Amino acid sequence: MDILTLSLCSLLLFYFIITTWRIHKMRLRLPPGPTPLPFIGNLLQVSFALYQFYPKLCKQYGPVFTVWFGSKPVVALCGYDVIKEALISHAHQFSARGSMPISERLARGYGIISTNGERWQQVRRFAVSTLRNFGMGKRSMEERVQEECQNLIKAIKDMKGEAFNPHTVIGCAVSNVINLVVFGRRWDYEDETLLKFLSVINNMFNFIRRPLGVAYVAFESLMKHFPGPHRKMFADCEDVKSFIKEEINSHRKSLDSESPRDFIDCFLIQANKEKDERNSEFCTENLLVSVFELFFAGTETTSSTLQFSLLVMIKHQKIQERIQEEIDSVIGMDRLPSITDRLQMPYTNAVTNEIMRYLDIAPMALAHKVSEDTTFRGFTIPKGTTVFPLIGSALSDPKHWKSPYDFNPENFLDENGKFCPQEALIPFSAGKRICPGESLARMEIFLFLTALLQNFSFQPVNPTDTFNLEVLRRAVRKEGLTYNLRANPRMGKRNS
Repeated sequence: MDILTLSLCSLLLFYFIITTWRIHKMRLRLPPGPTPLPFIGNLLQVSFALYQFYPKLCKQYGPVFTVWFGSKPVVALCGYDVIKEALISHAHQFSARGSMPISERLARGYGIISTNGERWQQVRRFAVSTLRNFGMGKRSMEERVQEECQNLIKAIKDMKGEAFNPHTVIGCAVSNVINLVVFGRRWDYEDETLLKFLSVINNMFNFIRRPLGVAYVAFESLMKHFPGPHRKMFADCEDVKSFIKEEINSHRKSLDSESPRDFIDCFLIQANKEKDERNSEFCTENLLVSVFELFFAGTETTSSTLQFSLLVMIKHQKIQERIQEEIDSVIGMDRLPSITDRLQMPYTNAVTNEIMRYLDIAPMALAHKVSEDTTFRGFTIPKGTTVFPLIGSALSDPKHWKSPYDFNPENFLDENGKFCPQEALIPFSAGKRICPGESLARMEIFLFLTALLQNFSFQPVNPTDTFNLEVLRRAVRKEGLTYNLRANPRMGKRNS
C-alpha cells in the first residue's frame, strides 16, 4: 500500500471516528430517534419523505423525535397539538428559519422565505400587508382572480370536449394571478415566456421531490462542486431572476407614486420613502428575491391543488353533482362566483377544505430552527437545531378528524350540514411563519373550482377508468400530476 493510499485511508478513518463521536455526543442532548449511520444518517430510512414514516417513528419514540440528514440532526414535531404548542405557544423559540440549502443559494440572504431577524420582519410585514390590501380603490384581488377565471373557462371551452391534460392551462391561470399582482399584467396561455417559467417551476419542484434533491439538502457543501441536474435548475432560476430584474428596471422608469400598479410599484414607492433610513430593508435585492419567491410559491401549490380537485370530481361524481346543485342555487349562470358566496355554500366550502386537508400538498413545513437552547416537552433542543413540523401529521391527526385517512367532506360539516371550520387544518403551516399568501390561495381554490364546475362537468377520458386518490396524492408529492380528462359544457339553472 503506497503512502498516498494509506494517508487517504487514515484520513477517512479519522473523519469516521470524529463524525461518529460527534453524533453520539449530540444524540445525548437531543430527543430520541432511530440510530443514524455514519455519513448518511437516517436517509436510507426516511429520505426526504419523512411524512411517510412518521406514524411508525411517532409510535416508537413519541411526538418529538430526532432523525439525521447526513450528519445534520433534525427534530420532527408530530401531531397538531405538538405543532401548535411549538409554533404558537413557543413561537419566540421556534420561529427562526432553518437551513434550506436550495432556497439559500437562490435567495443569497434576501427575500422572505429563508431570511431571519429584522430583514425577514420588514419584508414579510410589507408583503402580507400589500397582498391583503392590494387595490386601494382599484381592482380588488378577487376581481383579478375572477378575470383569470374567465380566461381559464374560455381556454377549456376551446378544447371543444376533447380530452386534454389540465396541467398547463391551470398552471397558466394560477401563475397569471400572481403575474397580475407582482407585474401588473398577464400572459396568454400560449406565450413562450409564461410556458418557460412554468417549466422552470415544475423542474425545480420535481428536483426537490426526488432523491437527488434530498442528497443536495443533506450534502450541499459537497454536491455544489459536482455536475448534475441541479446545475441546470439553478441556471434556469437565474434566468427567471434576470427577467424579474428587467421588469423592476422598467417599473422604476415608469413609476407613478400616486398610482401604484402592482407589488413592484408598491415596493419601489416604499423604498423611496425609506431611502434615507439607515436600517431600511427596501432594496432592489430584497424586491427581486421577494418577487421570485412569490412567483414560485404562488404557482406550484395552488395549481397542484386545483388539478387534484378535478381528479376528486372525476372520482366522486356525486360530490361534483352536489357542488353544482349548490352553485345553481346560490350563484346561477348569470355571473361569476364571488368569495362572499362561500358563506352560503357550506358543502362546496367543506369540499375545498377537505381537498386541502386530504391532499396535504406540503406534508413537511419548511425548516424551522430554535433560536436559543429550548426545553420542550421534557427535551432540551440546542440552539440552532433544525426543526421540521410535520404538517401532514396534523392533517391526519385522529384526535381532530372524524375521518383522518379518507376523503370525506363531513370532516367540515356538522349534523345539520353547516360548515364547521377546524383548527387542525394548517396546510399553510402556523404561527409567525405561516404562508403569507394563504388568503390568496384559499380564494383562488374556491373561485377557480366553483367557476369551473359552474361551466363544466368533468369526466374521465374512458368511462371505465378508475382512480385511487391515495396513490394519486402520493404522486403529487413525488413527481407532480399528469392525466387527461374531458370537460363537458353544462347548462345550469338560472336564478330568477
